Amino acid sequence: MANFVGGIHPFYNKITSASKTRFAKVPKLVVLPLSQHIGAPAKPIVNVGDRIKTGQKIAEATGFVSAPIHASCSGKVIAIEERPHPVSKKCQAIIIESDGLDDWHHGIQKREDPLSLEAEELKTIIKEAGIVGMGGAAFPTHVKLSPPEDKKIDTIILNGAECEPYLTCDHRLMLDKTKEILNGFLIIKKILKAKHAYIGIENNKENAIGFFSNLIQEKQLEKEIKVVVLPTKYPQGGEKNLIYAITKREVPNGGLPMDVGCVAQNVQTAKAIYDAVFEGKPLIERMVTITGAVRIPSNMSVRLGTSFKDLIEQSGGYKAAPSKIISGGPMMGIAQATDEVPVIKGTSGILVQLKEDVSIEDEGDCIRCGKCVDACPMLLIPTNIGRLSELKEYDKAEEFNALDCYECGCCSYVCPSKIPLVKRIKEAKAKITEKKKAKK
Repeated sequence: MANFVGGIHPFYNKITSASKTRFAKVPKLVVLPLSQHIGAPAKPIVNVGDRIKTGQKIAEATGFVSAPIHASCSGKVIAIEERPHPVSKKCQAIIIESDGLDDWHHGIQKREDPLSLEAEELKTIIKEAGIVGMGGAAFPTHVKLSPPEDKKIDTIILNGAECEPYLTCDHRLMLDKTKEILNGFLIIKKILKAKHAYIGIENNKENAIGFFSNLIQEKQLEKEIKVVVLPTKYPQGGEKNLIYAITKREVPNGGLPMDVGCVAQNVQTAKAIYDAVFEGKPLIERMVTITGAVRIPSNMSVRLGTSFKDLIEQSGGYKAAPSKIISGGPMMGIAQATDEVPVIKGTSGILVQLKEDVSIEDEGDCIRCGKCVDACPMLLIPTNIGRLSELKEYDKAEEFNALDCYECGCCSYVCPSKIPLVKRIKEAKAKITEKKKAKK
């Protein structure tokens, strides 16, 4: 069975794995940040007072590494101002007051024969639809599908691992929208002209494995696409781990998957590509897991810009006063200062924790046990990088490949001394990146 070095087995607590999809109400107010992706923020092309329709473009990309924003409801633009953001604290956002009609823009129409389109046409559609990586990284998808001439892509991987504890939104989508995801993956395959295509799914999702295997057989695609069953281990869904587990190709330090001829895309991204290419719909909604200390944990289909507070209320409300609200899961998620933040393109989950769920222990001294080294999927030495960060020796931290850390949290999870290794490595990465920018 495909595997990777390192990793851990946390308590997965996927309490919504059998929950059928619920559809969140179209909110009365949507807050759409202009930065919902890696790269330059989008630029508004509407004004306060404008009446707009669902799916209408309201902000345009401001560079190649950028993505447009579309209205997730019809109504009136009541403000363009700074609002709380689930990742970057605050950000300029377009605020729309819904008219309750959900009146779709006239330009959104199905395509008759989308598979007949050329690769460049398909990439343009994907770019104009505002699609970004929906596994959390939020990297503009059209960029990922446009490798340089010297980077020949021969392998594409559909990421259905969903290894993060609590989260089940990808799993649910794989069951509900198997055909759409597969068609989106075929679009990716056509654009990149990849010889090899794999769908990676952890073995705790047997029904999803069965759904894709049966569909591939039904469509007689066995020679083109293979389902790879992955062991359930965190962080199996990490892009570099997934590539190594399936192909045994190792992405070099500081490198990208395209350096080893690979491109990986999340299942929700493939579904968004299907919506854009086949249905003519831009990215205005996604599947989100609302879980933890709420009365009705579930997977919900959610319009972008809906507030966490609104979704928690639709989930029966808090069981008790929350101690922590996390955007994402407990390992890589980001704690929020308020529930008034909006769902954005990269929001995979909303996890509510009570006081008894949050472990706060005093930090001890490093005992040189090496558990963090054994657990690190990137083969780093987290204890050294953390110590160098604490000493503010960021140049030395860079020599230990601090920038290769993608903050999965394995090191902090296994540390018996409860040293906040991820926090310190994040600080080192930020300082190293800041210095590099200053040099440029």
